[in-house]
Amino acid sequence: MLLAGLNTHILIQHFPGGGSYCLNMSGTLFAGLLLFMLKVCNGEPTYAGLQRLEDSRGQNNHVYLTPRWALQLVNDSLPYSRADRFCRGQFSSLVSLDQSEDQRGVQELLQLTVVRTPVWVRDPSKADSRPVAFSRQYLQFSAFSFPKESHEGFAHINISFPALEAVSVCVRVQWEPKWNDVSTIFSYAAPVFTNEFQLRGQVNMHGRVLLALIIQGKHLPYKASFWNDGAWHHICVTWSRSSNLWTIYVDGVQKDMGSGSETRRDIYGDGILILGQDQDSFGGNFTEPFFGNITDLNVWSSCLETRHVHALNSCSAITPKKLFSWNLDLISSHPIVKVVQALLFCPAAHQQMELQGCPTVQSQSNLPPLLGLADCSDLQPFICKSRKERFQKMKELSESQSSQPSAFMNQLIKLSNMSQPVLGQQPSGINNLTQAMVLLNISVQALEETQEELQPEDMVSLVQLLSLTSDVPSEPSVHSENSSNEKIQELSQHFISVADSIISEDNALKWQAIKEVVNGPMDVVKSIDQMVTRLSSRLTAETDHLTIQSPNIRVEVQHQKLEDESKGSSFCGPETEKHAGLDCISVPHQKIQDLHNNGFYKLTLVNTWYGSLRPLLSLEENITLEPTVTDGSQRYLGTVLGSSVISSTVLGDNQPVSTEVQIQLQHRVQFSKDTMYDPVCAFWDFNLSPEAGGWWNTKGCEVVSKHQAFTVCYCNHTTNFALLLQVYETQRSPENEKALQVLTFIGCGVSLCGLLFTFILFVAVGVPKSDRTTVHKNLIGALGVAELLLMCSDWAAENQAACFVVTALLHLFFMASFSWMLVEGLLLWSKVVSVNISEDRRMKLYYVIGWGLPVLIVAVTLAVSADKYKADHHCWLSVKTDTIWAFVGPVIFVLAVNAVVLCRVVMVTISSANRRAKMLSPSSASKMQTFDLTWAVTRPVLILLPVLGLTWLCGVLVHLSVVLAYGFIVLNSFQVVEMQKERILSVCTHIIITISVSLPDTHSHQMENTKTSLKDN
Repeated sequence: MLLAGLNTHILIQHFPGGGSYCLNMSGTLFAGLLLFMLKVCNGEPTYAGLQRLEDSRGQNNHVYLTPRWALQLVNDSLPYSRADRFCRGQFSSLVSLDQSEDQRGVQELLQLTVVRTPVWVRDPSKADSRPVAFSRQYLQFSAFSFPKESHEGFAHINISFPALEAVSVCVRVQWEPKWNDVSTIFSYAAPVFTNEFQLRGQVNMHGRVLLALIIQGKHLPYKASFWNDGAWHHICVTWSRSSNLWTIYVDGVQKDMGSGSETRRDIYGDGILILGQDQDSFGGNFTEPFFGNITDLNVWSSCLETRHVHALNSCSAITPKKLFSWNLDLISSHPIVKVVQALLFCPAAHQQMELQGCPTVQSQSNLPPLLGLADCSDLQPFICKSRKERFQKMKELSESQSSQPSAFMNQLIKLSNMSQPVLGQQPSGINNLTQAMVLLNISVQALEETQEELQPEDMVSLVQLLSLTSDVPSEPSVHSENSSNEKIQELSQHFISVADSIISEDNALKWQAIKEVVNGPMDVVKSIDQMVTRLSSRLTAETDHLTIQSPNIRVEVQHQKLEDESKGSSFCGPETEKHAGLDCISVPHQKIQDLHNNGFYKLTLVNTWYGSLRPLLSLEENITLEPTVTDGSQRYLGTVLGSSVISSTVLGDNQPVSTEVQIQLQHRVQFSKDTMYDPVCAFWDFNLSPEAGGWWNTKGCEVVSKHQAFTVCYCNHTTNFALLLQVYETQRSPENEKALQVLTFIGCGVSLCGLLFTFILFVAVGVPKSDRTTVHKNLIGALGVAELLLMCSDWAAENQAACFVVTALLHLFFMASFSWMLVEGLLLWSKVVSVNISEDRRMKLYYVIGWGLPVLIVAVTLAVSADKYKADHHCWLSVKTDTIWAFVGPVIFVLAVNAVVLCRVVMVTISSANRRAKMLSPSSASKMQTFDLTWAVTRPVLILLPVLGLTWLCGVLVHLSVVLAYGFIVLNSFQVVEMQKERILSVCTHIIITISVSLPDTHSHQMENTKTSLKDN
């Protein structure tokens, strides 16, 4: 499906072995709207893989099919930018030669079609433009400010000028918005003739600055123009004696041209160049002053080409040597003229291709194609590339429309017969806003008068119409400014109406039918963004605020001059029965103030809300997104689009600027009670998977706060935003969650009581001081404080600051608990394996491990990730970031070391049991061996599991089953009770030994037996 001319009445395609399908359709306008349609007729096969397309003028375009791609050679010669626009209008792109398959296909196509002239191709290294941070786009210039308070301001260029057979002057000006009289930007006067070369301007009744040249005394007409919007504009004027032609460029675009004076002589030398004043006499008698700012004036002794001017507009360097380069040291000025700093838009990094030329490829006989560069304004044929499946699907839709036109298309035929031809023979699509207005008006009428729903082929045509309209230059042509601001607003309203009819929820299944041709509804969003942004300056020419609304789309354009007290900006979607008006986007006040502080004069915000995209995009395959880490209570199901789409484009001085925004989006997905969702802030990245039209990206966006009905996001750039909802199946019922919470509270209470009781026993009884009792006391203290904080954490959750402190303390004391459990293991190892370390030195090491290591871990964690430290809804470390590993990592290490200690203790116990059994009763050793070994293994395991903290191994597995969650809580709740049994027995043993010293000897034997029994138990 390829564009074959806007004025085509019958489009013909020959396919090898194909049948004949012909449809004569009258009406130029209708044919213009059916840009994508192909009518298949009888034809002779050409070459294998090659198909010929014939347009209404008899020109042949060819399509070459490779295994993956369809390559179309368009013989209509166009400039590079219009060729690129043509291909985009065909749902394709200019072919690039970065892949071997494309290189072979292009070579075959050029050789079979015997095309020897250069053809346009795409530079694969040139990415699509996107807003970037203004610090990367803008450069600071020193400028002269000519105040309105005085008419005497001027600046004198202090260099000597030779006689010039050609001249080019480029300058950047910022016009005073409140001055409408004739103003002189620069004037060059020679000793023998004052009005030798001069550029002047005046503001017309429509608010446009009209420019005119004076060349060798001849005053040329005021035609070239730009809006008097207070922004900086780049102006270049050129003249050549040999051609006697002059040209005026504004912002890199040619605005006017014509023939110069009739004398055909050089411009006189030894003259004076003055900025801001007309010289009625040589170097004096100034009149017609300029008010505003001037900078970056440069002079060449040659006539610059269009590509040079385009490069200069973006601040790129060019090869022609300058006669004068902007330098304040070479300029003297009147005292009233001040030097100011100006921040100018300079996207040079994105415009290098225009400076160097645009890429071409040229066929050579029996040789590989020759790659080269040509002036981007040259007229060349070109090659469009699209997916083979897309080409074949477009052919299928074309045949369907040819055999049985839809009701919408029939209505277009009827309306187009009543319309005058408005489109010319150019294959580049819609060339001006007048053509776009008529086409959109007819389309809206047909949509209103057609009762039946749109068919898939209708939607393809309308999507293409929107794409072509969005590419139309927004500025009026040099010779026509018929498009009034009212007409521009009407065009925009019709554009939004057509777009609304396409992205209606009723068309969800039809989008599936055309997905091989059109990337998806985000293509419509891209067209809307591009169209409204292009027209924003004209939409706000007479108002500071404009709203365009349809059932599914709301567009708002805001314009404000930046001042010292500039306000922030916010935009919200409509309030309807379906939508509660919770979808909002705003640019913070401080960010707007930053733009003003960096030299921006005016700000334009284009905000758009789309309410019907979620059902259309939900039919796509599940969104690929890494699931959020959870605590194991949920099972990840997938990610879906869960909100409307809202977008913002920020223009500073009519150029795109990237800035931070805050977004609030309402949740629009209903889930069953067994599912939960976690919102993720995302944006549609058109440069991600460009062949598929883009995909969701989360870079630079984060969740600020979550609420039941909506989520607030922060993003560090502007584009199209939405919420992606990660859906989880709930693994635990609310009843289980409640039971686990209650059981945790009870278990913590029991543990805390046991710890307190044991600590009192240690203090009251006066157990002799030893490294063992010291370790016990520190473990009891750390674990007791941790348990107490855990019981109080729910109350602290209401206050963010208190919750953060509790989280840090919980982290510290639970880490200290595990560190002292590690010390318990090391102490036990020292009893089992001989270690030659004194008790004093050993305790110092234990204190460093028990308290120093936890403090270090918590301090480093807070320093590295304080903003991601705490979980969102409770007082504990965030499991959604790597912060949780500041606890889990050390715990796993402690458990691993203590597991090794436990194994060693069990091995020693078994060995001791075997030796004791043989020594006490060698004859019955074999009978008692099994029982003794079992008890020798079981006893230390039961005692040491809680002491060494190994019951926490269940915590790693809680996500597998709710039963393990119950088991984990029970084991660790009563971990303290098990630990205290061994502590209490030690205390009781000490009491018995103390009492036995004071008892008579007659009771000594009985007491010894009791002590032994207690130890064994």
